[in-house]
Amino acid sequence: MRVAVWRARAPLPPADAPFAEIAAALAHVGGLELLRRARAIFGRDLALVSSFGTESAVLLDMVASVDPALPVIFLDTGRLFPETLAYRDHLVALLGLRDVRTVCPDPADLARLDPDGDLHRRDPDLCCHLRKTEPLDAALAGIRAWITGRKRYQGGLRRTLPPVERDPARGIVRLNPLATWTPEEVRLYRRLRGLPPHPLEIRGYASVGCAPCTTPVRPGEPPRAGRWRGLDKSECGIHLARTPARVSRPGPG
Repeated sequence: MRVAVWRARAPLPPADAPFAEIAAALAHVGGLELLRRARAIFGRDLALVSSFGTESAVLLDMVASVDPALPVIFLDTGRLFPETLAYRDHLVALLGLRDVRTVCPDPADLARLDPDGDLHRRDPDLCCHLRKTEPLDAALAGIRAWITGRKRYQGGLRRTLPPVERDPARGIVRLNPLATWTPEEVRLYRRLRGLPPHPLEIRGYASVGCAPCTTPVRPGEPPRAGRWRGLDKSECGIHLARTPARVSRPGPG
């Protein structure tokens, strides 16, 4: 007969503990358990950054079950599909999320650098930096750890994604609770929890970003093949090591 042996879990480290200690405390867990432990360590100095895209409902539902008042940061680039904005509002109400923070790019930068709205064609990296990276930097000020919905099966730079890492640009902890999940596990969770799909899924959008830079995927293509199609680009930049700031601002006077 197999006898269960109870082992006490080591106390979780404080939020200001060395990264190695925090990573060890969060090792070998994922999904909901990783979120629970992270919430216990960081409290409200923890935030989820969500695109409210095609797979976002799973992690949003998990966060709502752990703490519906946990900050959720939504980057409204000003170029999103209207379906994404409607989906955001629907999920916020459905899941009872109580602290969704919509952040936007600086209007002065947009007027100066993208007056005609065609920066995504002229310099897509600068467009992403302007509309996503800089607003997120400001939104994460004072946050000790943030949560992403990235997964290894999405390919590209995400193939070897660890569940816990140090953000190379901001120096804070970054958590990827669904890093090792499969597409089947994501679909099963969504079905079991009765979570609604993104309205663009039925039109072939497997991953949804800004409207001018996103297309449906073809059969057999990876989920993110429709992002920046035809360009040597697979990430917007918010997850990458920081390059020197590309947005130069005029000095005083």
